[in-house]
Amino acid sequence: MNFIQQAYKGENDWWRYLVTMLMVFMGWQLIGMIPLFAVAWSHVNNMEELILASQDAFSSIGINSSLLLFVIILSFLIGLGALLFSVKFIHLREIKTLVTARNKVDWKRVFYGFILWFSISLAMIVIDYFLNTDHYVWNFKLIPFLILVLVSFLFMPFQTSFEELLFRGYFMQGLGITFKSAAMPLVVTSVIFGLLHGFNPEFDKLGPMVMIYYIGTGLLFGITTLMDDGTELSLGMHAANNIVASIFVTMNWTAFQTDALFVDTSEPSLGIETYIPVFVIYPIVILILSKKYGWRNWKQKLFGNIE
Repeated sequence: MNFIQQAYKGENDWWRYLVTMLMVFMGWQLIGMIPLFAVAWSHVNNMEELILASQDAFSSIGINSSLLLFVIILSFLIGLGALLFSVKFIHLREIKTLVTARNKVDWKRVFYGFILWFSISLAMIVIDYFLNTDHYVWNFKLIPFLILVLVSFLFMPFQTSFEELLFRGYFMQGLGITFKSAAMPLVVTSVIFGLLHGFNPEFDKLGPMVMIYYIGTGLLFGITTLMDDGTELSLGMHAANNIVASIFVTMNWTAFQTDALFVDTSEPSLGIETYIPVFVIYPIVILILSKKYGWRNWKQKLFGNIE
């Protein structure tokens, strides 16, 4: 059985998907937000200030950036717990089937995806630094940076794993067996993944064309999942992407503002650096992975019917 067909190992009544999504939403956006609002409440004087702070992603009320990052990630951790609980006890199937079609989770693939993406992302930052040195300001503070590294490496994977297992796992499998197609969930999950990033500050600053990057990233992770019959590679790559973004370079207009090594002071703009990853780097990554893992039957895995 391929990755999408793993859903057939459990129960797939429509009400199970409805209950699961309600539980995930409650865990992620209701229960998961309690720690964030508790921390924010301790930094304001009244409800009006709290509401205004929430509109500015709470970064304007003096919350330590690493603490803010941690409580934000905590909401994703609770959402992940709700998702895994629902797969196990509502859909009545093994959690492993949400992750991979292999007999067990291949952690070597997770680490390979992480190292590959970490290396590529860091290389792109180094290249941009030497091309635009005047845009970067050294921001190193030993203790805050060490705390940031600890929080990023220990907890960021929970946030990225939630997104991967929700989109490239649960949604992809559910849509695949509903429409009996591999192509439909690949496209739909990638578009939804991109559109949800429209709530990030980057969308307001860069405009709708930034969706090319977000949807393209969703397609990369989706293609990787379908071709490799598992989410392990995308789990590693997504974690590496967010950790690099967290600890090396921060900007005052992005979703995550951290005590990173550098602050990029350039004005937000959609330049060629936004599209190079999608149209150059991503195809190279797919080529590297296909050669390493011997991917075959591209047409069937990406566009075939699901029996």
